[in-house]
Amino acid sequence: MKVTVVGAGNVGATCADVLAYREVCNEVVLVDIKDGLSEGKSLDIFQKAPINLYDTKTVGSTNDYSMTSNSDVVVITSGLPRKPGMSRDDLIGTNAKIVTSVTENIIKYSPDCIIIIVSNPLDVMTYQAHLTSKFPRERIMGMAGILDTARFRAFISEELGVSTKDIQALLLGGHGDTMVPLPRYTTVSGIPVSELIAEERLNEIIERTKFGGGELVKLMGTSAWYAPGSAAAQMVEAIVKDQKRIFPVCIKLEGEYGIDDCYLGVPVVLGSKGIEKVIELNLDPDEHKLLEESRKHVKEVMSVLDNL
Repeated sequence: MKVTVVGAGNVGATCADVLAYREVCNEVVLVDIKDGLSEGKSLDIFQKAPINLYDTKTVGSTNDYSMTSNSDVVVITSGLPRKPGMSRDDLIGTNAKIVTSVTENIIKYSPDCIIIIVSNPLDVMTYQAHLTSKFPRERIMGMAGILDTARFRAFISEELGVSTKDIQALLLGGHGDTMVPLPRYTTVSGIPVSELIAEERLNEIIERTKFGGGELVKLMGTSAWYAPGSAAAQMVEAIVKDQKRIFPVCIKLEGEYGIDDCYLGVPVVLGSKGIEKVIELNLDPDEHKLLEESRKHVKEVMSVLDNL
């Protein structure tokens, strides 16, 4: 099995490292536009294989997409962060061009691959890659929900002083402050979280989750990379190993939840064919309202791309 990660920055390199360390596939190809960056990072990852005892081969390429030929899964992390003075429209326009170019090169050499988008703005970049690739929706998706639920679970673990392993959580909607955490579907060893944490405190944790990325930017001056890279790697593993894992994943909705032609995070079954099933939950009126607000926000961002 072969996996390509496009973008050798912090997120992409972390994803490649996790894939290699966990021996998810036989070969990981790391691609970047900066001369020598992907070659250096992939060589560094390979040189620690004797220390961490894994056999995955990691190789790097500076814009030579022929090396990605016949990849089973491709993770796209390419794109620029938002800079001072840059509008949302500017960011979308710049990153849409990058994602379009990368996607065109990927599908040229791996027409049957499954694509995972990590580039921001996540929901609209998934939309752009879908437009470019013309892949069925089962084979093109965005990573956000796994990261967001991981943050939610980590904060709950910290609050209760229990293992993160015992916490399961779910959320819907767009990536960012319009995400829709679902406390009703959040449990600690099967115990509803609402029985363990007071409503007011739980709402504070939810708000922290919504702005989890911003909290890290304030602390570090840049975006997170360990958790996002690991989250993307977990999606790859579920696909490559046909694990049938249930994860919240950004996908084009086609009538589910009463929503059509919008890219939102919903729970799906991930396996060797990509998204093998979309799970439609029975939401209560308040949850439906929040999801509708998230849909409106994402559609507004999608319209920016449509009008460029």
